[in-house]
Amino acid sequence: MASQTRITRRAALKSVAAAGMAAPFVYSSMAHAGPNETLLHASFGAAGMAMADIRSLTASKNLRLVAVADVDLGRTAEVRKTFPNVRVYQDWRELLDKEKGLNSCNISTPDHMHAPITMRAMQQGLHVYTQKPLTQTIHEARQLTRVARERRLVTQMGIQIHSHEVHRTVVAMVQGGAIGKVREVHSWSNKQWGDRAARPDRRDAVPANFNWDHWLAIASDRPFIAGYYHPGNWRKRLDFGTGTFGDMGCHILDPVYSALSLTAPLTVRAESGQPNADSWGLDCRVRYTFPGTKVTTDRVTLTWYDGTQRPPMEVRQRIGKRNLSDQGSIYIGTDGVLYSPYIAAPILLPEEKFRDYKRPQPGGQNHYLQWVNACRGMGQTSTPFDYSGPLTEAVLLGCLATRFQKSTLEWDVAKMQITNNKDANTMVRRTYRKGWEVNGL
Repeated sequence: MASQTRITRRAALKSVAAAGMAAPFVYSSMAHAGPNETLLHASFGAAGMAMADIRSLTASKNLRLVAVADVDLGRTAEVRKTFPNVRVYQDWRELLDKEKGLNSCNISTPDHMHAPITMRAMQQGLHVYTQKPLTQTIHEARQLTRVARERRLVTQMGIQIHSHEVHRTVVAMVQGGAIGKVREVHSWSNKQWGDRAARPDRRDAVPANFNWDHWLAIASDRPFIAGYYHPGNWRKRLDFGTGTFGDMGCHILDPVYSALSLTAPLTVRAESGQPNADSWGLDCRVRYTFPGTKVTTDRVTLTWYDGTQRPPMEVRQRIGKRNLSDQGSIYIGTDGVLYSPYIAAPILLPEEKFRDYKRPQPGGQNHYLQWVNACRGMGQTSTPFDYSGPLTEAVLLGCLATRFQKSTLEWDVAKMQITNNKDANTMVRRTYRKGWEVNGL
């Protein structure tokens, strides 16, 4: 049996960036550059994850960064130094209005701005690489998926681990029937993007070169509080992030969703992790029921745990005396168990049963350059919005459920409605602040 190999997220990013290409091209669009042409590209976001995305995308000789937009000009020094000819904007709308020759863009902003910027960019015919979670609400995810399909644009959600060899191996093992029909999955993350404390009652001075009103954008007006929102803690806040579940669920549940060929959940129920008035909760435990697929039993359950929450002892015992990884999943099938530590080699159990098992070797892909090539009419993306939109909807339904503790919410995917809880149903979409509305959202 192969030994368990621990892979850091940084190492995984490097591995994904070094891997091979994708399958034959299936998209077409007026915005395609030809195989020998260069994509003229813009980035929404200039630092942090945005800069990581920029570096990975510009690793292609066929993509040239021409413009960036960031509401905090104090965080644009690195991109200006690395790309001296780049045009810098503070208002993303101005960039889209003025940069008429663009082919593509990445949206690497706080979660609440993923949908507005992505929608506007697609309406202008741009191919888009949007960070996870694709959107902050279910309605937004549905609308982006629809527009991407109608306009036949090349899209990719930034769950780069999807293209990692480890992820692809897990999917191949489950799809190949290694553990029989899967009846339940338990997935977890030790991260704690939430807050039990009340919002501080103060107003701080807005830093120079930072446009607080534009950072809020679609969200309601409120005082700036230093360190509470920008540049990183927005993930904890209800109006701007999606908590640990939204942040890491799109990564960790992605191989689950792929391996089991899941569709939309039938029900979702939160047992812990209640948010307060301003912030997402901590220590969430959320249980889904999905309809069966070709690789599952008639119904399959998926339980999510974060913070200090973990699967119960009877589940942990399935992996023997091993210490549970900080993040990962346990797949329980009719013929065995697959233990999948996050970005580490999967293990089939009981080991003696699988001693002679021939592990599939699907190899890795380059998640970023896969998208660049697809924009040029070469190959296809592995997480287009037709895939990542429904995945995001499922994750966000779990986030929504934490607001309604110990209540089983019934989901009608066709009507995009929670059918048995009117209060929960009002949170399927949000109202944008006046003056920041975007057509189609």
